Amino acid sequence: MIRHIVLFRRRPDVARDVQREAELAARMTALGADIPAIQFWRVAANEFDRPISWDYVLESEVADAEALDAYLFHPLHQALVADLKLYFEWAAVDYTA
Repeated sequence: MIRHIVLFRRRPDVARDVQREAELAARMTALGADIPAIQFWRVAANEFDRPISWDYVLESEVADAEALDAYLFHPLHQALVADLKLYFEWAAVDYTA
């Protein structure tokens, strides 16, 4: 099993837009049900604002490296990434669990 963890935060060059952020977060949350390779999917907003905090976390699990690629290159994921990169920056970690 591969765990795919992503931390998101608003890009420093982008003004905060609560409505846009909520729409993107909702799309992130919904994506997990739309891609068959995904076995577990959770998106959560940060609850405690600290200087080292990120705004959202995505926790997901897939069966193996092939399933991870199926998710990463899925057209629905790619479409969301195209929109996310206009508002968020992110860091990801993938590891075998």
